[in-house]
Amino acid sequence: MSVLVYTEVSKGRVKKSSLECINYAANIAKQIGGSVTAIINNADASHCEEMGKAGATKILSVKNDSIKNDSMLITAMVEQAAKAEGSKVILFAFDVTGKAAAPRLSAKLNAGLVAGAIDFPVVNGSSFEVKKNVFSGKANATYVIHSDIKIISLLPNSFPVQLNGSAVAASDFNVDLSSVQSKIVVKEVKSNSGGGSIPLPEAELVVSAGRGLKGPENWKIVEDLATSLGATTACSRPVADMHWRPHHEHVGQTGVAIRPNLYIAIGISGAIQHLAGVNGSKTIVVINNDKEAPFFKSADYGIIGDAFTVLPKLTEAIKKFKSSQN
Repeated sequence: MSVLVYTEVSKGRVKKSSLECINYAANIAKQIGGSVTAIINNADASHCEEMGKAGATKILSVKNDSIKNDSMLITAMVEQAAKAEGSKVILFAFDVTGKAAAPRLSAKLNAGLVAGAIDFPVVNGSSFEVKKNVFSGKANATYVIHSDIKIISLLPNSFPVQLNGSAVAASDFNVDLSSVQSKIVVKEVKSNSGGGSIPLPEAELVVSAGRGLKGPENWKIVEDLATSLGATTACSRPVADMHWRPHHEHVGQTGVAIRPNLYIAIGISGAIQHLAGVNGSKTIVVINNDKEAPFFKSADYGIIGDAFTVLPKLTEAIKKFKSSQN
């Protein structure tokens, strides 16, 4: 039995979230005695090497540029691949594409769906037990999928990527989209500028700031700290709403949900809506001059002080430490 993984490319490389899905699929395949098939649009040799090392044993390459950015066409592509491969387990990343395509595919295939899985499934015969976050990350719940076909989307940064396999050659896969009447019109595609080279959902280090920075003209000290760490920058919702920073940097319940290894929050009070999007972080550091800020209750480390004093000193200390390691 083949476990099918929808795989995406960003900036010429296979997305980290997709490699996590392939690793996850390899774990499932080991439990059920199956194999891992990755489906991707326009695969090249470097993509195949990455996917093979992550655990894919077969790669289906679809050559159709119209599929990109259209979740209805992506749904049709994965549906046809699943039927051709006889796949009973299908995986997506729990990102913009996965949130749109996985539910559509679930309805088409009459498949059970768990969205936002945070742990490997427990296989009990024909059923899967899958853990995910509930109540804005305040608790975990275990869902049991009993359906013949099972769809799981994975919360990015929940699984470390292991590259222990070998490169696999891709096979062309033809998709018939003639009967698909897509209602999605892609007028323009823009790349995010700023915020670091790594997208927020995949970033392992994130430096975020809020209204405590007092204005967009002060953001350089945040960017300097992020650069010294090799981190991606983020912000709270009020900062994005006031157009101090672009909206794609907004993290929280109504923004991007992230699970980095390190999250540094500067001048952010820690409202429940913000915490809901970042409380999956492995380590949280809070810098705030208000010792009563709610965020300190959720922090692993806290610094009570003025960001305009603390950040330059912290940045300099990191630079000195890195130079001493060279």
